[in-house]
Amino acid sequence: MTGDGVTGVGVTGVSVTAPPGRVTRTTCPYCGVGCGLLAKSGGESAEIRGDPRHPSGAGRLCSKGSALGETLGLQGRLLRPRVDGHETGWNKALDLVAHRFAETISKHGPDSVAFYASGQLLTEDYYVANKLMKGFLGSANIDTNSRLCMSSAVVGHKRAFGADVVPGCYEDLELADVLVLVGSNTAWCHPVLWRRVEEARRTRPEMRVVVIDPRRTATAVEADLHLPIRSGTDVSLFAGLLAYLDQGGFRDAGFVERWVDGVDDALRAADSAAGSMERVAAACGLSQDDVRTFFDLFARTERVVTAFSQGVNQSSSGSDKVSAILNCHLLTGRIGKPGMGPLSLTGQPNAMGGREVGGMATMLAAHMDVESEAHRHLVQDFWNSPRMPTRRGLTAVNMFDAVADGRIKALWVLATNPAVSLPNADKVRSALARCEFLVVSDCIAGTDTTELAHVAFPAAAWGEKDGTTTNTERRISRQRAFLSLPGNARPDWWILTQVAARMGYAADFPYTSPHSIFDEHARLSAFHNGGKRSFDIGGLAGMTSEEYENLEPIQWPVPTRGHPGTARLFGNGGFLHERGRARLVATTPLAPAHALSAKYPFVLNTGRLRDQWHTMTRTGTSPRLAEHSPEPFVELHRSDASRAKILEGDLVRVTTAWGSALLRAKLGEEVTQGSLFVPIHWSAQNSSHGRVDPLVNPAVDRDSGQPEFKHTPAAIERVPIAWRGVLVTRERSFALDPGRLRDHAAATSALFSGEVAAPAWPPANCWWTRVQGDGFVRYELLGSDELADPFASGQSLVDSAQITPPLMEYRDKARGVYRAARVEHDRLHSYLALSRDEKLPSRTWLAEMLGASTIGDRDRTALLAGRPLTPSRDLGPLVCSCFGVRQATITEAIAREALTTAAAVGSCLRAGTNCGSCLPEIATLLAARSLAAPPPRA
Repeated sequence: MTGDGVTGVGVTGVSVTAPPGRVTRTTCPYCGVGCGLLAKSGGESAEIRGDPRHPSGAGRLCSKGSALGETLGLQGRLLRPRVDGHETGWNKALDLVAHRFAETISKHGPDSVAFYASGQLLTEDYYVANKLMKGFLGSANIDTNSRLCMSSAVVGHKRAFGADVVPGCYEDLELADVLVLVGSNTAWCHPVLWRRVEEARRTRPEMRVVVIDPRRTATAVEADLHLPIRSGTDVSLFAGLLAYLDQGGFRDAGFVERWVDGVDDALRAADSAAGSMERVAAACGLSQDDVRTFFDLFARTERVVTAFSQGVNQSSSGSDKVSAILNCHLLTGRIGKPGMGPLSLTGQPNAMGGREVGGMATMLAAHMDVESEAHRHLVQDFWNSPRMPTRRGLTAVNMFDAVADGRIKALWVLATNPAVSLPNADKVRSALARCEFLVVSDCIAGTDTTELAHVAFPAAAWGEKDGTTTNTERRISRQRAFLSLPGNARPDWWILTQVAARMGYAADFPYTSPHSIFDEHARLSAFHNGGKRSFDIGGLAGMTSEEYENLEPIQWPVPTRGHPGTARLFGNGGFLHERGRARLVATTPLAPAHALSAKYPFVLNTGRLRDQWHTMTRTGTSPRLAEHSPEPFVELHRSDASRAKILEGDLVRVTTAWGSALLRAKLGEEVTQGSLFVPIHWSAQNSSHGRVDPLVNPAVDRDSGQPEFKHTPAAIERVPIAWRGVLVTRERSFALDPGRLRDHAAATSALFSGEVAAPAWPPANCWWTRVQGDGFVRYELLGSDELADPFASGQSLVDSAQITPPLMEYRDKARGVYRAARVEHDRLHSYLALSRDEKLPSRTWLAEMLGASTIGDRDRTALLAGRPLTPSRDLGPLVCSCFGVRQATITEAIAREALTTAAAVGSCLRAGTNCGSCLPEIATLLAARSLAAPPPRA
């Protein structure tokens, strides 16, 4: 190949790009729902619509999926291989990685190297990574960020069913008469599924939804029954339910006798753990009436689905929580039948596909076990590989502990950002910085992890790569390329294959396309299977390239050619333990790994927001997604805030034994007293002090290795704000770098003159957060008594004589006010406002100024005044991201048109008519208007 620095290697099939304007059927790269998309390409953007032919979403999209077309630009992309921060050719980078891994294994053994992968990888990428590490490098040290979200579900499934199988499908959510959602804010985290539930409830008003969650989430607001359970007590609740079902005569005796083992032990444990209804309620912090209502609903309704997600899994007892839920369904035979069964809601788009190919340290490919000698021989025979590990590898948290203490000397991170996402993340960052040899494959140049890499490989991004993913309901879908590979970017499978070839394994990694990898994956799933393993896609082996290209979404197992796929499993037994039986698991309630104390009296819980994904490397580039929650914050109960003298919007410090963060306070009743909630999305790239995972305790489930993100003892205190500011700039390369600051004058001069690519403003230790605007970036700024004060020195912030073009300034040192604007070619380029006490300019007004084609004299005066000269209204925060509808627009329409329902608001403004995740907020605005309305006249 010419032009990219690679010689002597084939790259056939690395990109199958649709011609401009053609519509390509593909799948969404966000959550595990796996919605189908129609992408119409056009340069660095694309028109994205839902695919009505895809069964998972049937044309529906959430706010994130709808905004995908806005996130395809090349700003911030990693487009060339880098060695020690310097761009180089592919040959040099690939040779170096192959040499260093081979050298490390030769000196220190195969367990001195590791891969850390991601649910963002396609199945084909994952397959090659797992095969290289386990079959040829000889270690099981390949784990994935799916360990952080789904591994407790994997353990629960294997304990109960004998294999990692989700027995049901999405249709069951619509057919259930009672839907129980445990630890899942489905309306925000899986919004398309929530829309399907809402539509089912409209069709069948008798359907009931129970939400079990410590937080009053957007999902809980819409529930028929919300159980605000005490964090960590799920086992107590479901053990109590199991005992209640048995004592009340709700056991399916025939199903249990024919198909289920372990019943007596599980019931004895449940009786011991639960005791009376009063004891269950007390343990869980619930009222006895609510517990009784829930138990009765579950017991007396045949068609029950229990869907669970991170609130269950992310716990030091997550595996037992999953088992406690599965026990209740197995005892009553409510599994694998329409409208009934447990359903694990997967977090990432291809967490399931990664599990299928063995991309975790505890398993082999095709759902086989690394600790099974028979399975090891089977996979090794199929691969004809020289070696195979005999024990499980290091799981995520332990893997980075091993990096920290030097046991792992060479690490390859693929498509994830562990310096942000792992618990005790500052320790992880420090470990990565000290790692002898760190390789990162990513599409983004400036992540917290990529910046630490010795070698950075430019990976293909969504829209450029081609392969398959598997969603929550076991549905395999094609993700198709519709954009050209930019620069020297390449698919992950190709990069891995080239390294394998340079390590001497070219004949074993002969892949020239994703199709050839998928075919091998399918053949391995059927190899010596004979119905002994549930994961079997042998019917998809032997496809031609054209058949693979046109593969329609299908649910495994697909054991034979022409098989239509399998919607449900285990409805008639046929489990994967001995004699085809399932097992109930005795579970005992365990306290969280770390107890509250006088020093740390609050429970810190972390999770996702409606419009953001992981560390914002993709969603953070969309202006409309950024506006719903633009700053890192902590939710706390109003009564707790009152005792701590914390007001809405205050700067607060949240501290744990592992770290601290500075966050905006958000008050309400969404969290229970004594609890705190902080979103996970902010990294060092978009916030100075907003990273939350450095605070999270590193305790893990003893069986799954999944960290306890939902329960960390914490403290909170108010941090007085001495000054505040807002900065907007069109400078696309602008990045805050407090460490480069020499003095305010030089830093601000560089910002407004545009002389420096990455100006060093604001002052060191200033609190800031970055928000993407439409054609600009905005920085929110705060300073406290303990942080740098831009007014304290008495020095002018800017030496105007050094600025070209001229800078407009307004300064009042006595009042602590500073405003400056740079206008270039009659358009606003940059604007900064700082104030000790006065209100800062409206952010929507500043966006209008940046969007104006010309800035006249009145506008210039207004900018220095910090407000429009003609009064204008601030439309308030964004509510509906899909259609850009703000709060004031909705409240005014409610009043003007006398709207009383969310459907009426949707008819009037379109708000809430796409993904529906803003409907709870619209309902809150309607309720507030109803309470504020005057009583009718007599």
